[in-house]
Amino acid sequence: MVFKWLFFSCRCPSCFYNLINLFCELTCSPHQVHFLNVTKTIPYYDPVTKENKTSITELEYYIGESFANAMYNACKDVEAPSSNDKALGLLCGKDVKDCNATNWIQYMFSKENGQTPFSIIPFFSDISLHGMSPMNNATKGCNESTDDVTGPCSCQDCSIVCGPKPEPPPPAAPWLLLGLDAIYVIMWISYMGFLLVFFAVIFGVWCYRKRHFVSEYTPIDSNIAFSVNSRHDSGEASCGERLGERFENCLRLTFMSWGAFCVRNPRPVVLFSVVFVAMCCSGLMYIKITTNPVDLWSSPNSQARKEKQYFDTYFGPFFRTEQLIIRAPHSKPHIYSPYPSGNDVPFGPPLDKDILYQVLDLQNAIENITASYDNETVMLKDICLAPLAPYNNNCTILSVLNYFQNSYSVLNHSVGDEFFVFADYHTHFLYCVRAPASLNDTSQLHDPCLGTFGGPVFPWLVLGGYDGENYNNATALVITFPVRNYYNDTHKLMRALAWEKEFISFVKNYQNPNLTISFSAERSVEDEINRESKSDIYTVVISYAVMFLYISLALGHIKSCERFLVDSKISLGIAGILIVLSSVACSLGIFSYFGIPLTLIVIEVIPFLVLAVGVDNIFIIVQAFQRDERLPGETLDKQIGRILGDVAPSILLSSFSETVAFFLGTLSTMPAVRTFSLFAGMAVFIDFLLQITCFVSLLGLDIKRQERNQMDILCCFKGGEEERVQPSESILLLFFKDIYSPLLLKDWMRPMVISLFVGILSFSIAVAHKVEIGLDQSLSMPDDSYVMDYFNYLSKYLHAGPPVYFVLEKGHNYTSLEGQNMVCGGVGCNNNSLVQQIFSAAEIDSYTRIGFPPSSWIDDYFDWVKPQSSCCRVYNTSGQFCNASVVDISCVRCRPLTQEGKQRPQGEDFMKFLPMFLSDNPNPKCGKGGHAAYSSAVNFINNNSVGATYFMTYHTVLKTSADFTDAMKKARMIADNITETMGIKEQNYRVFPYSVFYVFYEQYLTIVHDTIFNLCISLGSIFLVTTVLLGFEVWAAMVVSITIAMILVNMVGMMWLWGISLNAVSLVNLVMSCGISVEFCSHVTRAFTVSTKGSRSERAEEALSRMGSSVFSGITLTKFGGIVVLFFSKSQIFQIFYFRMYLAMVVLGATHGLIFLPVLLSYIGPSVNKAKTRAAQERYKGAFPMKTSSSSSSSSSSSEKTCTDQQDHLYLQT
Repeated sequence: MVFKWLFFSCRCPSCFYNLINLFCELTCSPHQVHFLNVTKTIPYYDPVTKENKTSITELEYYIGESFANAMYNACKDVEAPSSNDKALGLLCGKDVKDCNATNWIQYMFSKENGQTPFSIIPFFSDISLHGMSPMNNATKGCNESTDDVTGPCSCQDCSIVCGPKPEPPPPAAPWLLLGLDAIYVIMWISYMGFLLVFFAVIFGVWCYRKRHFVSEYTPIDSNIAFSVNSRHDSGEASCGERLGERFENCLRLTFMSWGAFCVRNPRPVVLFSVVFVAMCCSGLMYIKITTNPVDLWSSPNSQARKEKQYFDTYFGPFFRTEQLIIRAPHSKPHIYSPYPSGNDVPFGPPLDKDILYQVLDLQNAIENITASYDNETVMLKDICLAPLAPYNNNCTILSVLNYFQNSYSVLNHSVGDEFFVFADYHTHFLYCVRAPASLNDTSQLHDPCLGTFGGPVFPWLVLGGYDGENYNNATALVITFPVRNYYNDTHKLMRALAWEKEFISFVKNYQNPNLTISFSAERSVEDEINRESKSDIYTVVISYAVMFLYISLALGHIKSCERFLVDSKISLGIAGILIVLSSVACSLGIFSYFGIPLTLIVIEVIPFLVLAVGVDNIFIIVQAFQRDERLPGETLDKQIGRILGDVAPSILLSSFSETVAFFLGTLSTMPAVRTFSLFAGMAVFIDFLLQITCFVSLLGLDIKRQERNQMDILCCFKGGEEERVQPSESILLLFFKDIYSPLLLKDWMRPMVISLFVGILSFSIAVAHKVEIGLDQSLSMPDDSYVMDYFNYLSKYLHAGPPVYFVLEKGHNYTSLEGQNMVCGGVGCNNNSLVQQIFSAAEIDSYTRIGFPPSSWIDDYFDWVKPQSSCCRVYNTSGQFCNASVVDISCVRCRPLTQEGKQRPQGEDFMKFLPMFLSDNPNPKCGKGGHAAYSSAVNFINNNSVGATYFMTYHTVLKTSADFTDAMKKARMIADNITETMGIKEQNYRVFPYSVFYVFYEQYLTIVHDTIFNLCISLGSIFLVTTVLLGFEVWAAMVVSITIAMILVNMVGMMWLWGISLNAVSLVNLVMSCGISVEFCSHVTRAFTVSTKGSRSERAEEALSRMGSSVFSGITLTKFGGIVVLFFSKSQIFQIFYFRMYLAMVVLGATHGLIFLPVLLSYIGPSVNKAKTRAAQERYKGAFPMKTSSSSSSSSSSSEKTCTDQQDHLYLQT
């Protein structure tokens, strides 16, 4: 007992001084007669001296109460670094919180501790008692030096030196106005202000119109409402208008010529397209799919990725984890009553001995699991983490049973007589949870607590469901099998994966009615995601099949049942779909050529995106032809060329805007977003190229087939006589033209629309900051996955979070006193040293999320090398290390028991003894050996200097993405502060924290910035491209950008309403929604800019009538059917991030593009381009020669109206 206490107390010289005083006065003081009273003796015969002697069996020791309290106060804060606990808790017989000066000394002097040879009864008093004068020697406080050489105790071991316990900063006060969330109040006031101004303007305009009209029934004056034919005197076109008209005309003529060429030469065009697709798709032979989560979510240049690389390089990759959480639902708690005295101690259900037997059976069975890989047998011992190998090949198993060395006999060990049990597994358990690094408990059992692998088993890692630090109340057991990781050795990694597969199969099939087991292996998450992907493939296939069926049937205008197969366009629809899918395959193939791997997000999302873009364009082209009437003398190729000249600029506008926006999205630092943007941009661009080449040629062939009355699909059969395809208008077009558009753009409807959409926008802005950040890992699992139970148990029962390593990069000088003081936490160390700052952070764990003091190799090394301990010894003949357990007279202390020897080793001495410490295995004579605990914590440079090192602790329990992100943020803050206080920033090395989850959660530190950056880049590119391709219509491009921005903001508001968090998956969807929104907005806007109607309302109505039906049928209806199918997916991630976001994407896009945008254009749309108007008149005159002047005035009037309608119809085929 004395040896153990001296071993720990030497960390604090004052505590050591006082304790030595207590025992020296007991054993060899010349004044013993004043404070020692022998009360019981027994005679015995000494065979050596052959004399009869007396042996003491009981002694009274009178101790000054002031001395006892002072000694306790000097020792109460002393740490045991290897166990992350107070040293006092190891040898007080009670928990630290229940220990005081009296019961501590009583326990040390009691025979019940199994260490004291006879009973010593202490009496505490500062005055004479029973005729005795208590020993009341002078003491040293922990903040005092014991001599001129040794300093006071460290801050870590003496709270007085530290000052008051650090207090976490108060949480940021919520920003409130009028007692409510400030953002809510601001947006409400802004919305009310907008409504006030908006309706005031509306009322003002209405009054203005009333003053200029005779009555509300009088037609509007022609100066206010005008048409193309009434604008001859409206002034000259500006330079910008002329430039825009020329650019527009150039595009129209280019696409007109190209369309005619494709129709005249369908076979070469189709053949060339097929060859191009085949060449691109040949790259699929080199396709690589990235499934490594690190590559998916972390940029190679990110801070976490670089730190992970540094850690793996110097300390090896973090181990793989196989873990079980075990409950005993049918067992009940039981009470342990210590004998002969002590309070009753309740024990949780899984700590019943019978349950522990069964758990040990399970643990042994897992150790004996045999797997096979490449004709090799693989067992746990072949792949496990064995820190003492080759001296000790026992696997690291973090289990409560390792307190009993995984042995049935140790678990059964008890001491007692025929009437009472003095000590059993309960006693040993209660001791080990306080001293997990002990090699000999203080009970009568004298069993070790150290695990068979040579390291301590901390109770918070192996027990769950307890309250406070009452480990005996645990309701769950946690067993963890660390397995070595092999990033750069595929063969060894596959061996580990093979064993994990057998482990999963074994535990799944394990039957024990008394145990409830939830478990996970390192490969479990990836396995379950793959299983989920395979199970959802049918859902995805059905989703796309529904969309394909709709497209194939919706393209044709069926006039009668007899002409169903003649007028249908099933084959053309299938061809269009194949073109869309080919563009996706080409994109994958092209980048596979260059070795760029794709991800599951690319495979799942891009077909949906390109289908939306491609199908919309298909509907626009086909429906434009179906509504067009062939001009007199016009051939089919010229007609399609003319139609393509009208609609292709609109298609180019949307496709090129999306392409540029996606390619600029590759500027993102997030690999998932960057990869998606790269593949999506190329797929959209290739889709556009194939549609204006291959699809136009196929359309020409299909029309010829229809004019010859050949049946669709069965083209060898005819359905009747040949006839020219007549223009027709679908029911949807008539609905938009005759009902929907006039209703939407009525004077009383438009203010309501603006008010509603601005209200929705205000709401979305108000709740945007409430959207959660992160991705709950349980969402990536199928509902029926065994890992779901594990995740639930993990958050419910675990009491420690992931390990965190504070890494001090190479470059630090550990051999100098100054360098040591910057790092260590013992005597003489700086109060703001590395270890001390981590210790202080653990004091306010609720704020810092650092749960425990760090394991400090340098402090344990200093304790190990001190001459007061028996750890550091060498053979006096060879100078080689001599383990403390070796009994040999030639083994001498490493350092002399002098003032100089008691000081810390520096210079060559530091490096001389450090390798010995790191190779020393713990043993009963010296529990400080660093081989098991620290062999991987110190990296040597050329075996003559210390390189990178780490100091390990644990985070607190982390349950949500916000917890993980905050833990990483706080750990980095602590490390940055350590780097700054050490003053090493200018020396090109630093301190950084590393935990295995940082590389996945770092993205959430910047996810908001990344989201804003990506969406702003996309919006900016869309604005620039739209400005150019609309013929330099800057205001029209601004209106499009504003509408798309509203859609994106409303998407964020919807995410809050629907409980969708912001992460890489949802960011990809937001970027994709930006692209799809272009489809909803650009076509209507371009139709508005080329319209020659008189007022903005009329132009908006015409644009919506012409383009609304194509956009609605091409995107909204197509996607809606496919999206609904996703609702039935078993995958939570599909239901949340695909079904919900895709549905919101389509609904918000359609409502903004087909409701809000036309109304907005009717208010603030750009004015008519004079140059385009006059160009339209010239084209009209060429297409419809005017009658001679002999025509009657009535005919002229009628002709003028017809002329205007036909002209508008001709120019607005889009």
